[in-house]
Amino acid sequence: MKPPRFGLPFALWAAAATLAAPAIRLNLRRRVATGKEIGKRLGERRGIETAPRPDGTLLWLHAASVGETLSLLPLIDTLCRSRGDLRLLLTTGTVSAQRLLQQRLDEDGLADRVQHRFTPLDVPAWIDRFLDHWRPDMLVLVESELWPNLIVRCARRGIPLVLLNARMSARSARAWGMARFVTRQMFGAFAWITARSAQDAARLRGLGAAAVEHDGDLKQAAAPLPVDEAELDRLRQLLGDRPVWLAASTHAGEETRIALLHRAIATRYPTLLTVIAPRHPERGAAIAAELDDAPRRAEASDPAPEQGIWICDTLGELGLLYRLIGIVFIGNSLAAVEPPGGGHNPLEPARLGCAIAIGPLAQNFEEDVSRMREAGGLVVAPDEPALQAWVERMLSQPEQRQAMADAALEQANASAGLPERLARRLLQLLDRH
Repeated sequence: MKPPRFGLPFALWAAAATLAAPAIRLNLRRRVATGKEIGKRLGERRGIETAPRPDGTLLWLHAASVGETLSLLPLIDTLCRSRGDLRLLLTTGTVSAQRLLQQRLDEDGLADRVQHRFTPLDVPAWIDRFLDHWRPDMLVLVESELWPNLIVRCARRGIPLVLLNARMSARSARAWGMARFVTRQMFGAFAWITARSAQDAARLRGLGAAAVEHDGDLKQAAAPLPVDEAELDRLRQLLGDRPVWLAASTHAGEETRIALLHRAIATRYPTLLTVIAPRHPERGAAIAAELDDAPRRAEASDPAPEQGIWICDTLGELGLLYRLIGIVFIGNSLAAVEPPGGGHNPLEPARLGCAIAIGPLAQNFEEDVSRMREAGGLVVAPDEPALQAWVERMLSQPEQRQAMADAALEQANASAGLPERLARRLLQLLDRH
């Protein structure tokens, strides 16, 4: 079969990326200083490898960050159980995703079947070097990881491409819509696309994607986040009947607003504890300093009775916090967030018995938010006074809080069996190539 031909825009993108490579290398070194890259693994970002390729069939999956990585875990488990000779290569773009993945693979006993690398950046020579070494039998991209050079290089080598849980926001669709010639060619390179929602599927079709299906959302099918039961018991005893709420996965600009809300709510609930779990734990020290040296979990500091704010800046502990605290606000969604937000996954707290609120900037999860809102399992707080009123209502009305949690849980279980269905389809595609 003749390799697909791509037009001039792809050639221009490849040339621009090649010219930008020196600046990209410099930026990578700068990111090491801020903890966003691991110095001894920088070579992986340029496709430089020392680890050997495993023998046999190798399925490459790529997830951008923590949320996408978590959504893949049930699928990875199903693939490993279904095919004993299959080896998986999972690439991510962030250090936090790598750390969380390693932790979960060790816990699940899959570390010998799944190898992690940082994804090479979208420079043609770096992509080619990566592909020359690993020779994947298929590439599975997750959500919106659409890198033109990566797609072109794989398609020209005859590597089947799959896009799982495809996400296309209204804003992104408008932007891509100005280059429909490009999107038709790009999406035409995929053997199979499954969208996370009917809305996303319709937008992808409008951009020229033909083989688009919608069978559910992988993030709805994920297993509940794990927990250290002994630590959960300890913290339950520590907090006792103290009123508490959680601001989860917050971003810059939100923590100071949450602190102001804490002071307002504490006038009615003097022993209130507000827990802040930043999306990026490395920001914990700066947040604590900004909030009057609030205690930090990363320093093994529990909140004293007189301390009203607790910074939980550890990795992989949202499962603990959601079980501990049934009132959850999802960050990256307030108007104060920097840069403009888009929310985070509301299904994770929904699976663990939480009443949930999110701010007005939740466009990254608009279908989940809309569905849960209509079912009574989630509240969209248009501004901070509305969020304050919701928290106070949840603290004072446990029956309403439980009703919200029950409705959220029902919606979170809507895609049961999806990892098994996707695994069967991926293995069928592998067998045909």
